[in-house]
Amino acid sequence: MAEEEGEKEVTLLGTWSSPFVLRVKWALRIKGVEYTYVEEDLRNKSPQLLQYNPVHKKVPVLVHRGRAIAESSVILHYIDEAWPHHPLLPHHPYEKAMARFWCKFEDDKLSPPLWRVLTTQAEEQREAQASAIESLGLLENELEGKKFFGGQTIGLVDVWFGALAYIIPIYEEITGLKLVEQRKLPRLCRWMEEFLSSPAVEGTLPPKDMLLPRYAAMREAFLAKAKRPEQQ
Repeated sequence: MAEEEGEKEVTLLGTWSSPFVLRVKWALRIKGVEYTYVEEDLRNKSPQLLQYNPVHKKVPVLVHRGRAIAESSVILHYIDEAWPHHPLLPHHPYEKAMARFWCKFEDDKLSPPLWRVLTTQAEEQREAQASAIESLGLLENELEGKKFFGGQTIGLVDVWFGALAYIIPIYEEITGLKLVEQRKLPRLCRWMEEFLSSPAVEGTLPPKDMLLPRYAAMREAFLAKAKRPEQQ
């Protein structure tokens, strides 16, 4: 495992269920960076978390040589620059820009409708499903001729989209709605399998039997809230 001076002086503050924390774990694995992991209870935030992320008071937080970096997107770029071996971003400016474009696409065009699939019902849920499937179709096209979004190896876009590979099946199971069908999105299905079985990811996923009730409870809470009459 490649190591640079100070590499072991890395601490990651996170929570077991956070897909944003997983992004950071995967990036550190790809880079071969050893780190200490600290599990946080966001209902009872530690002095360490409040010290290192006083602005948002959220995870993930990466601490490298005593200096803290917050927000998963910022952390991923920091990791790629601090440990330049096995780069997450391509070298060419255009390819680098396109990688950033697809990351923003996930934030703006894919995650919102997927979340609405989980947290709404009836017509609103059907519209969200259609919107999510449309966006997933664009990812299918982007994977043409490639094993990963980064080409033959996992890159930034794969890490960014990675949580969808295990969360989408959970959403499907809870809602009974299909989002990724083999016959319609074969490349995306193959990517999901390849990504989840890769050395960077294997063994890092939260247990499904813990995630299912967690997301099911979220759905019930949002549906119950939507049924309550507005307070006068």
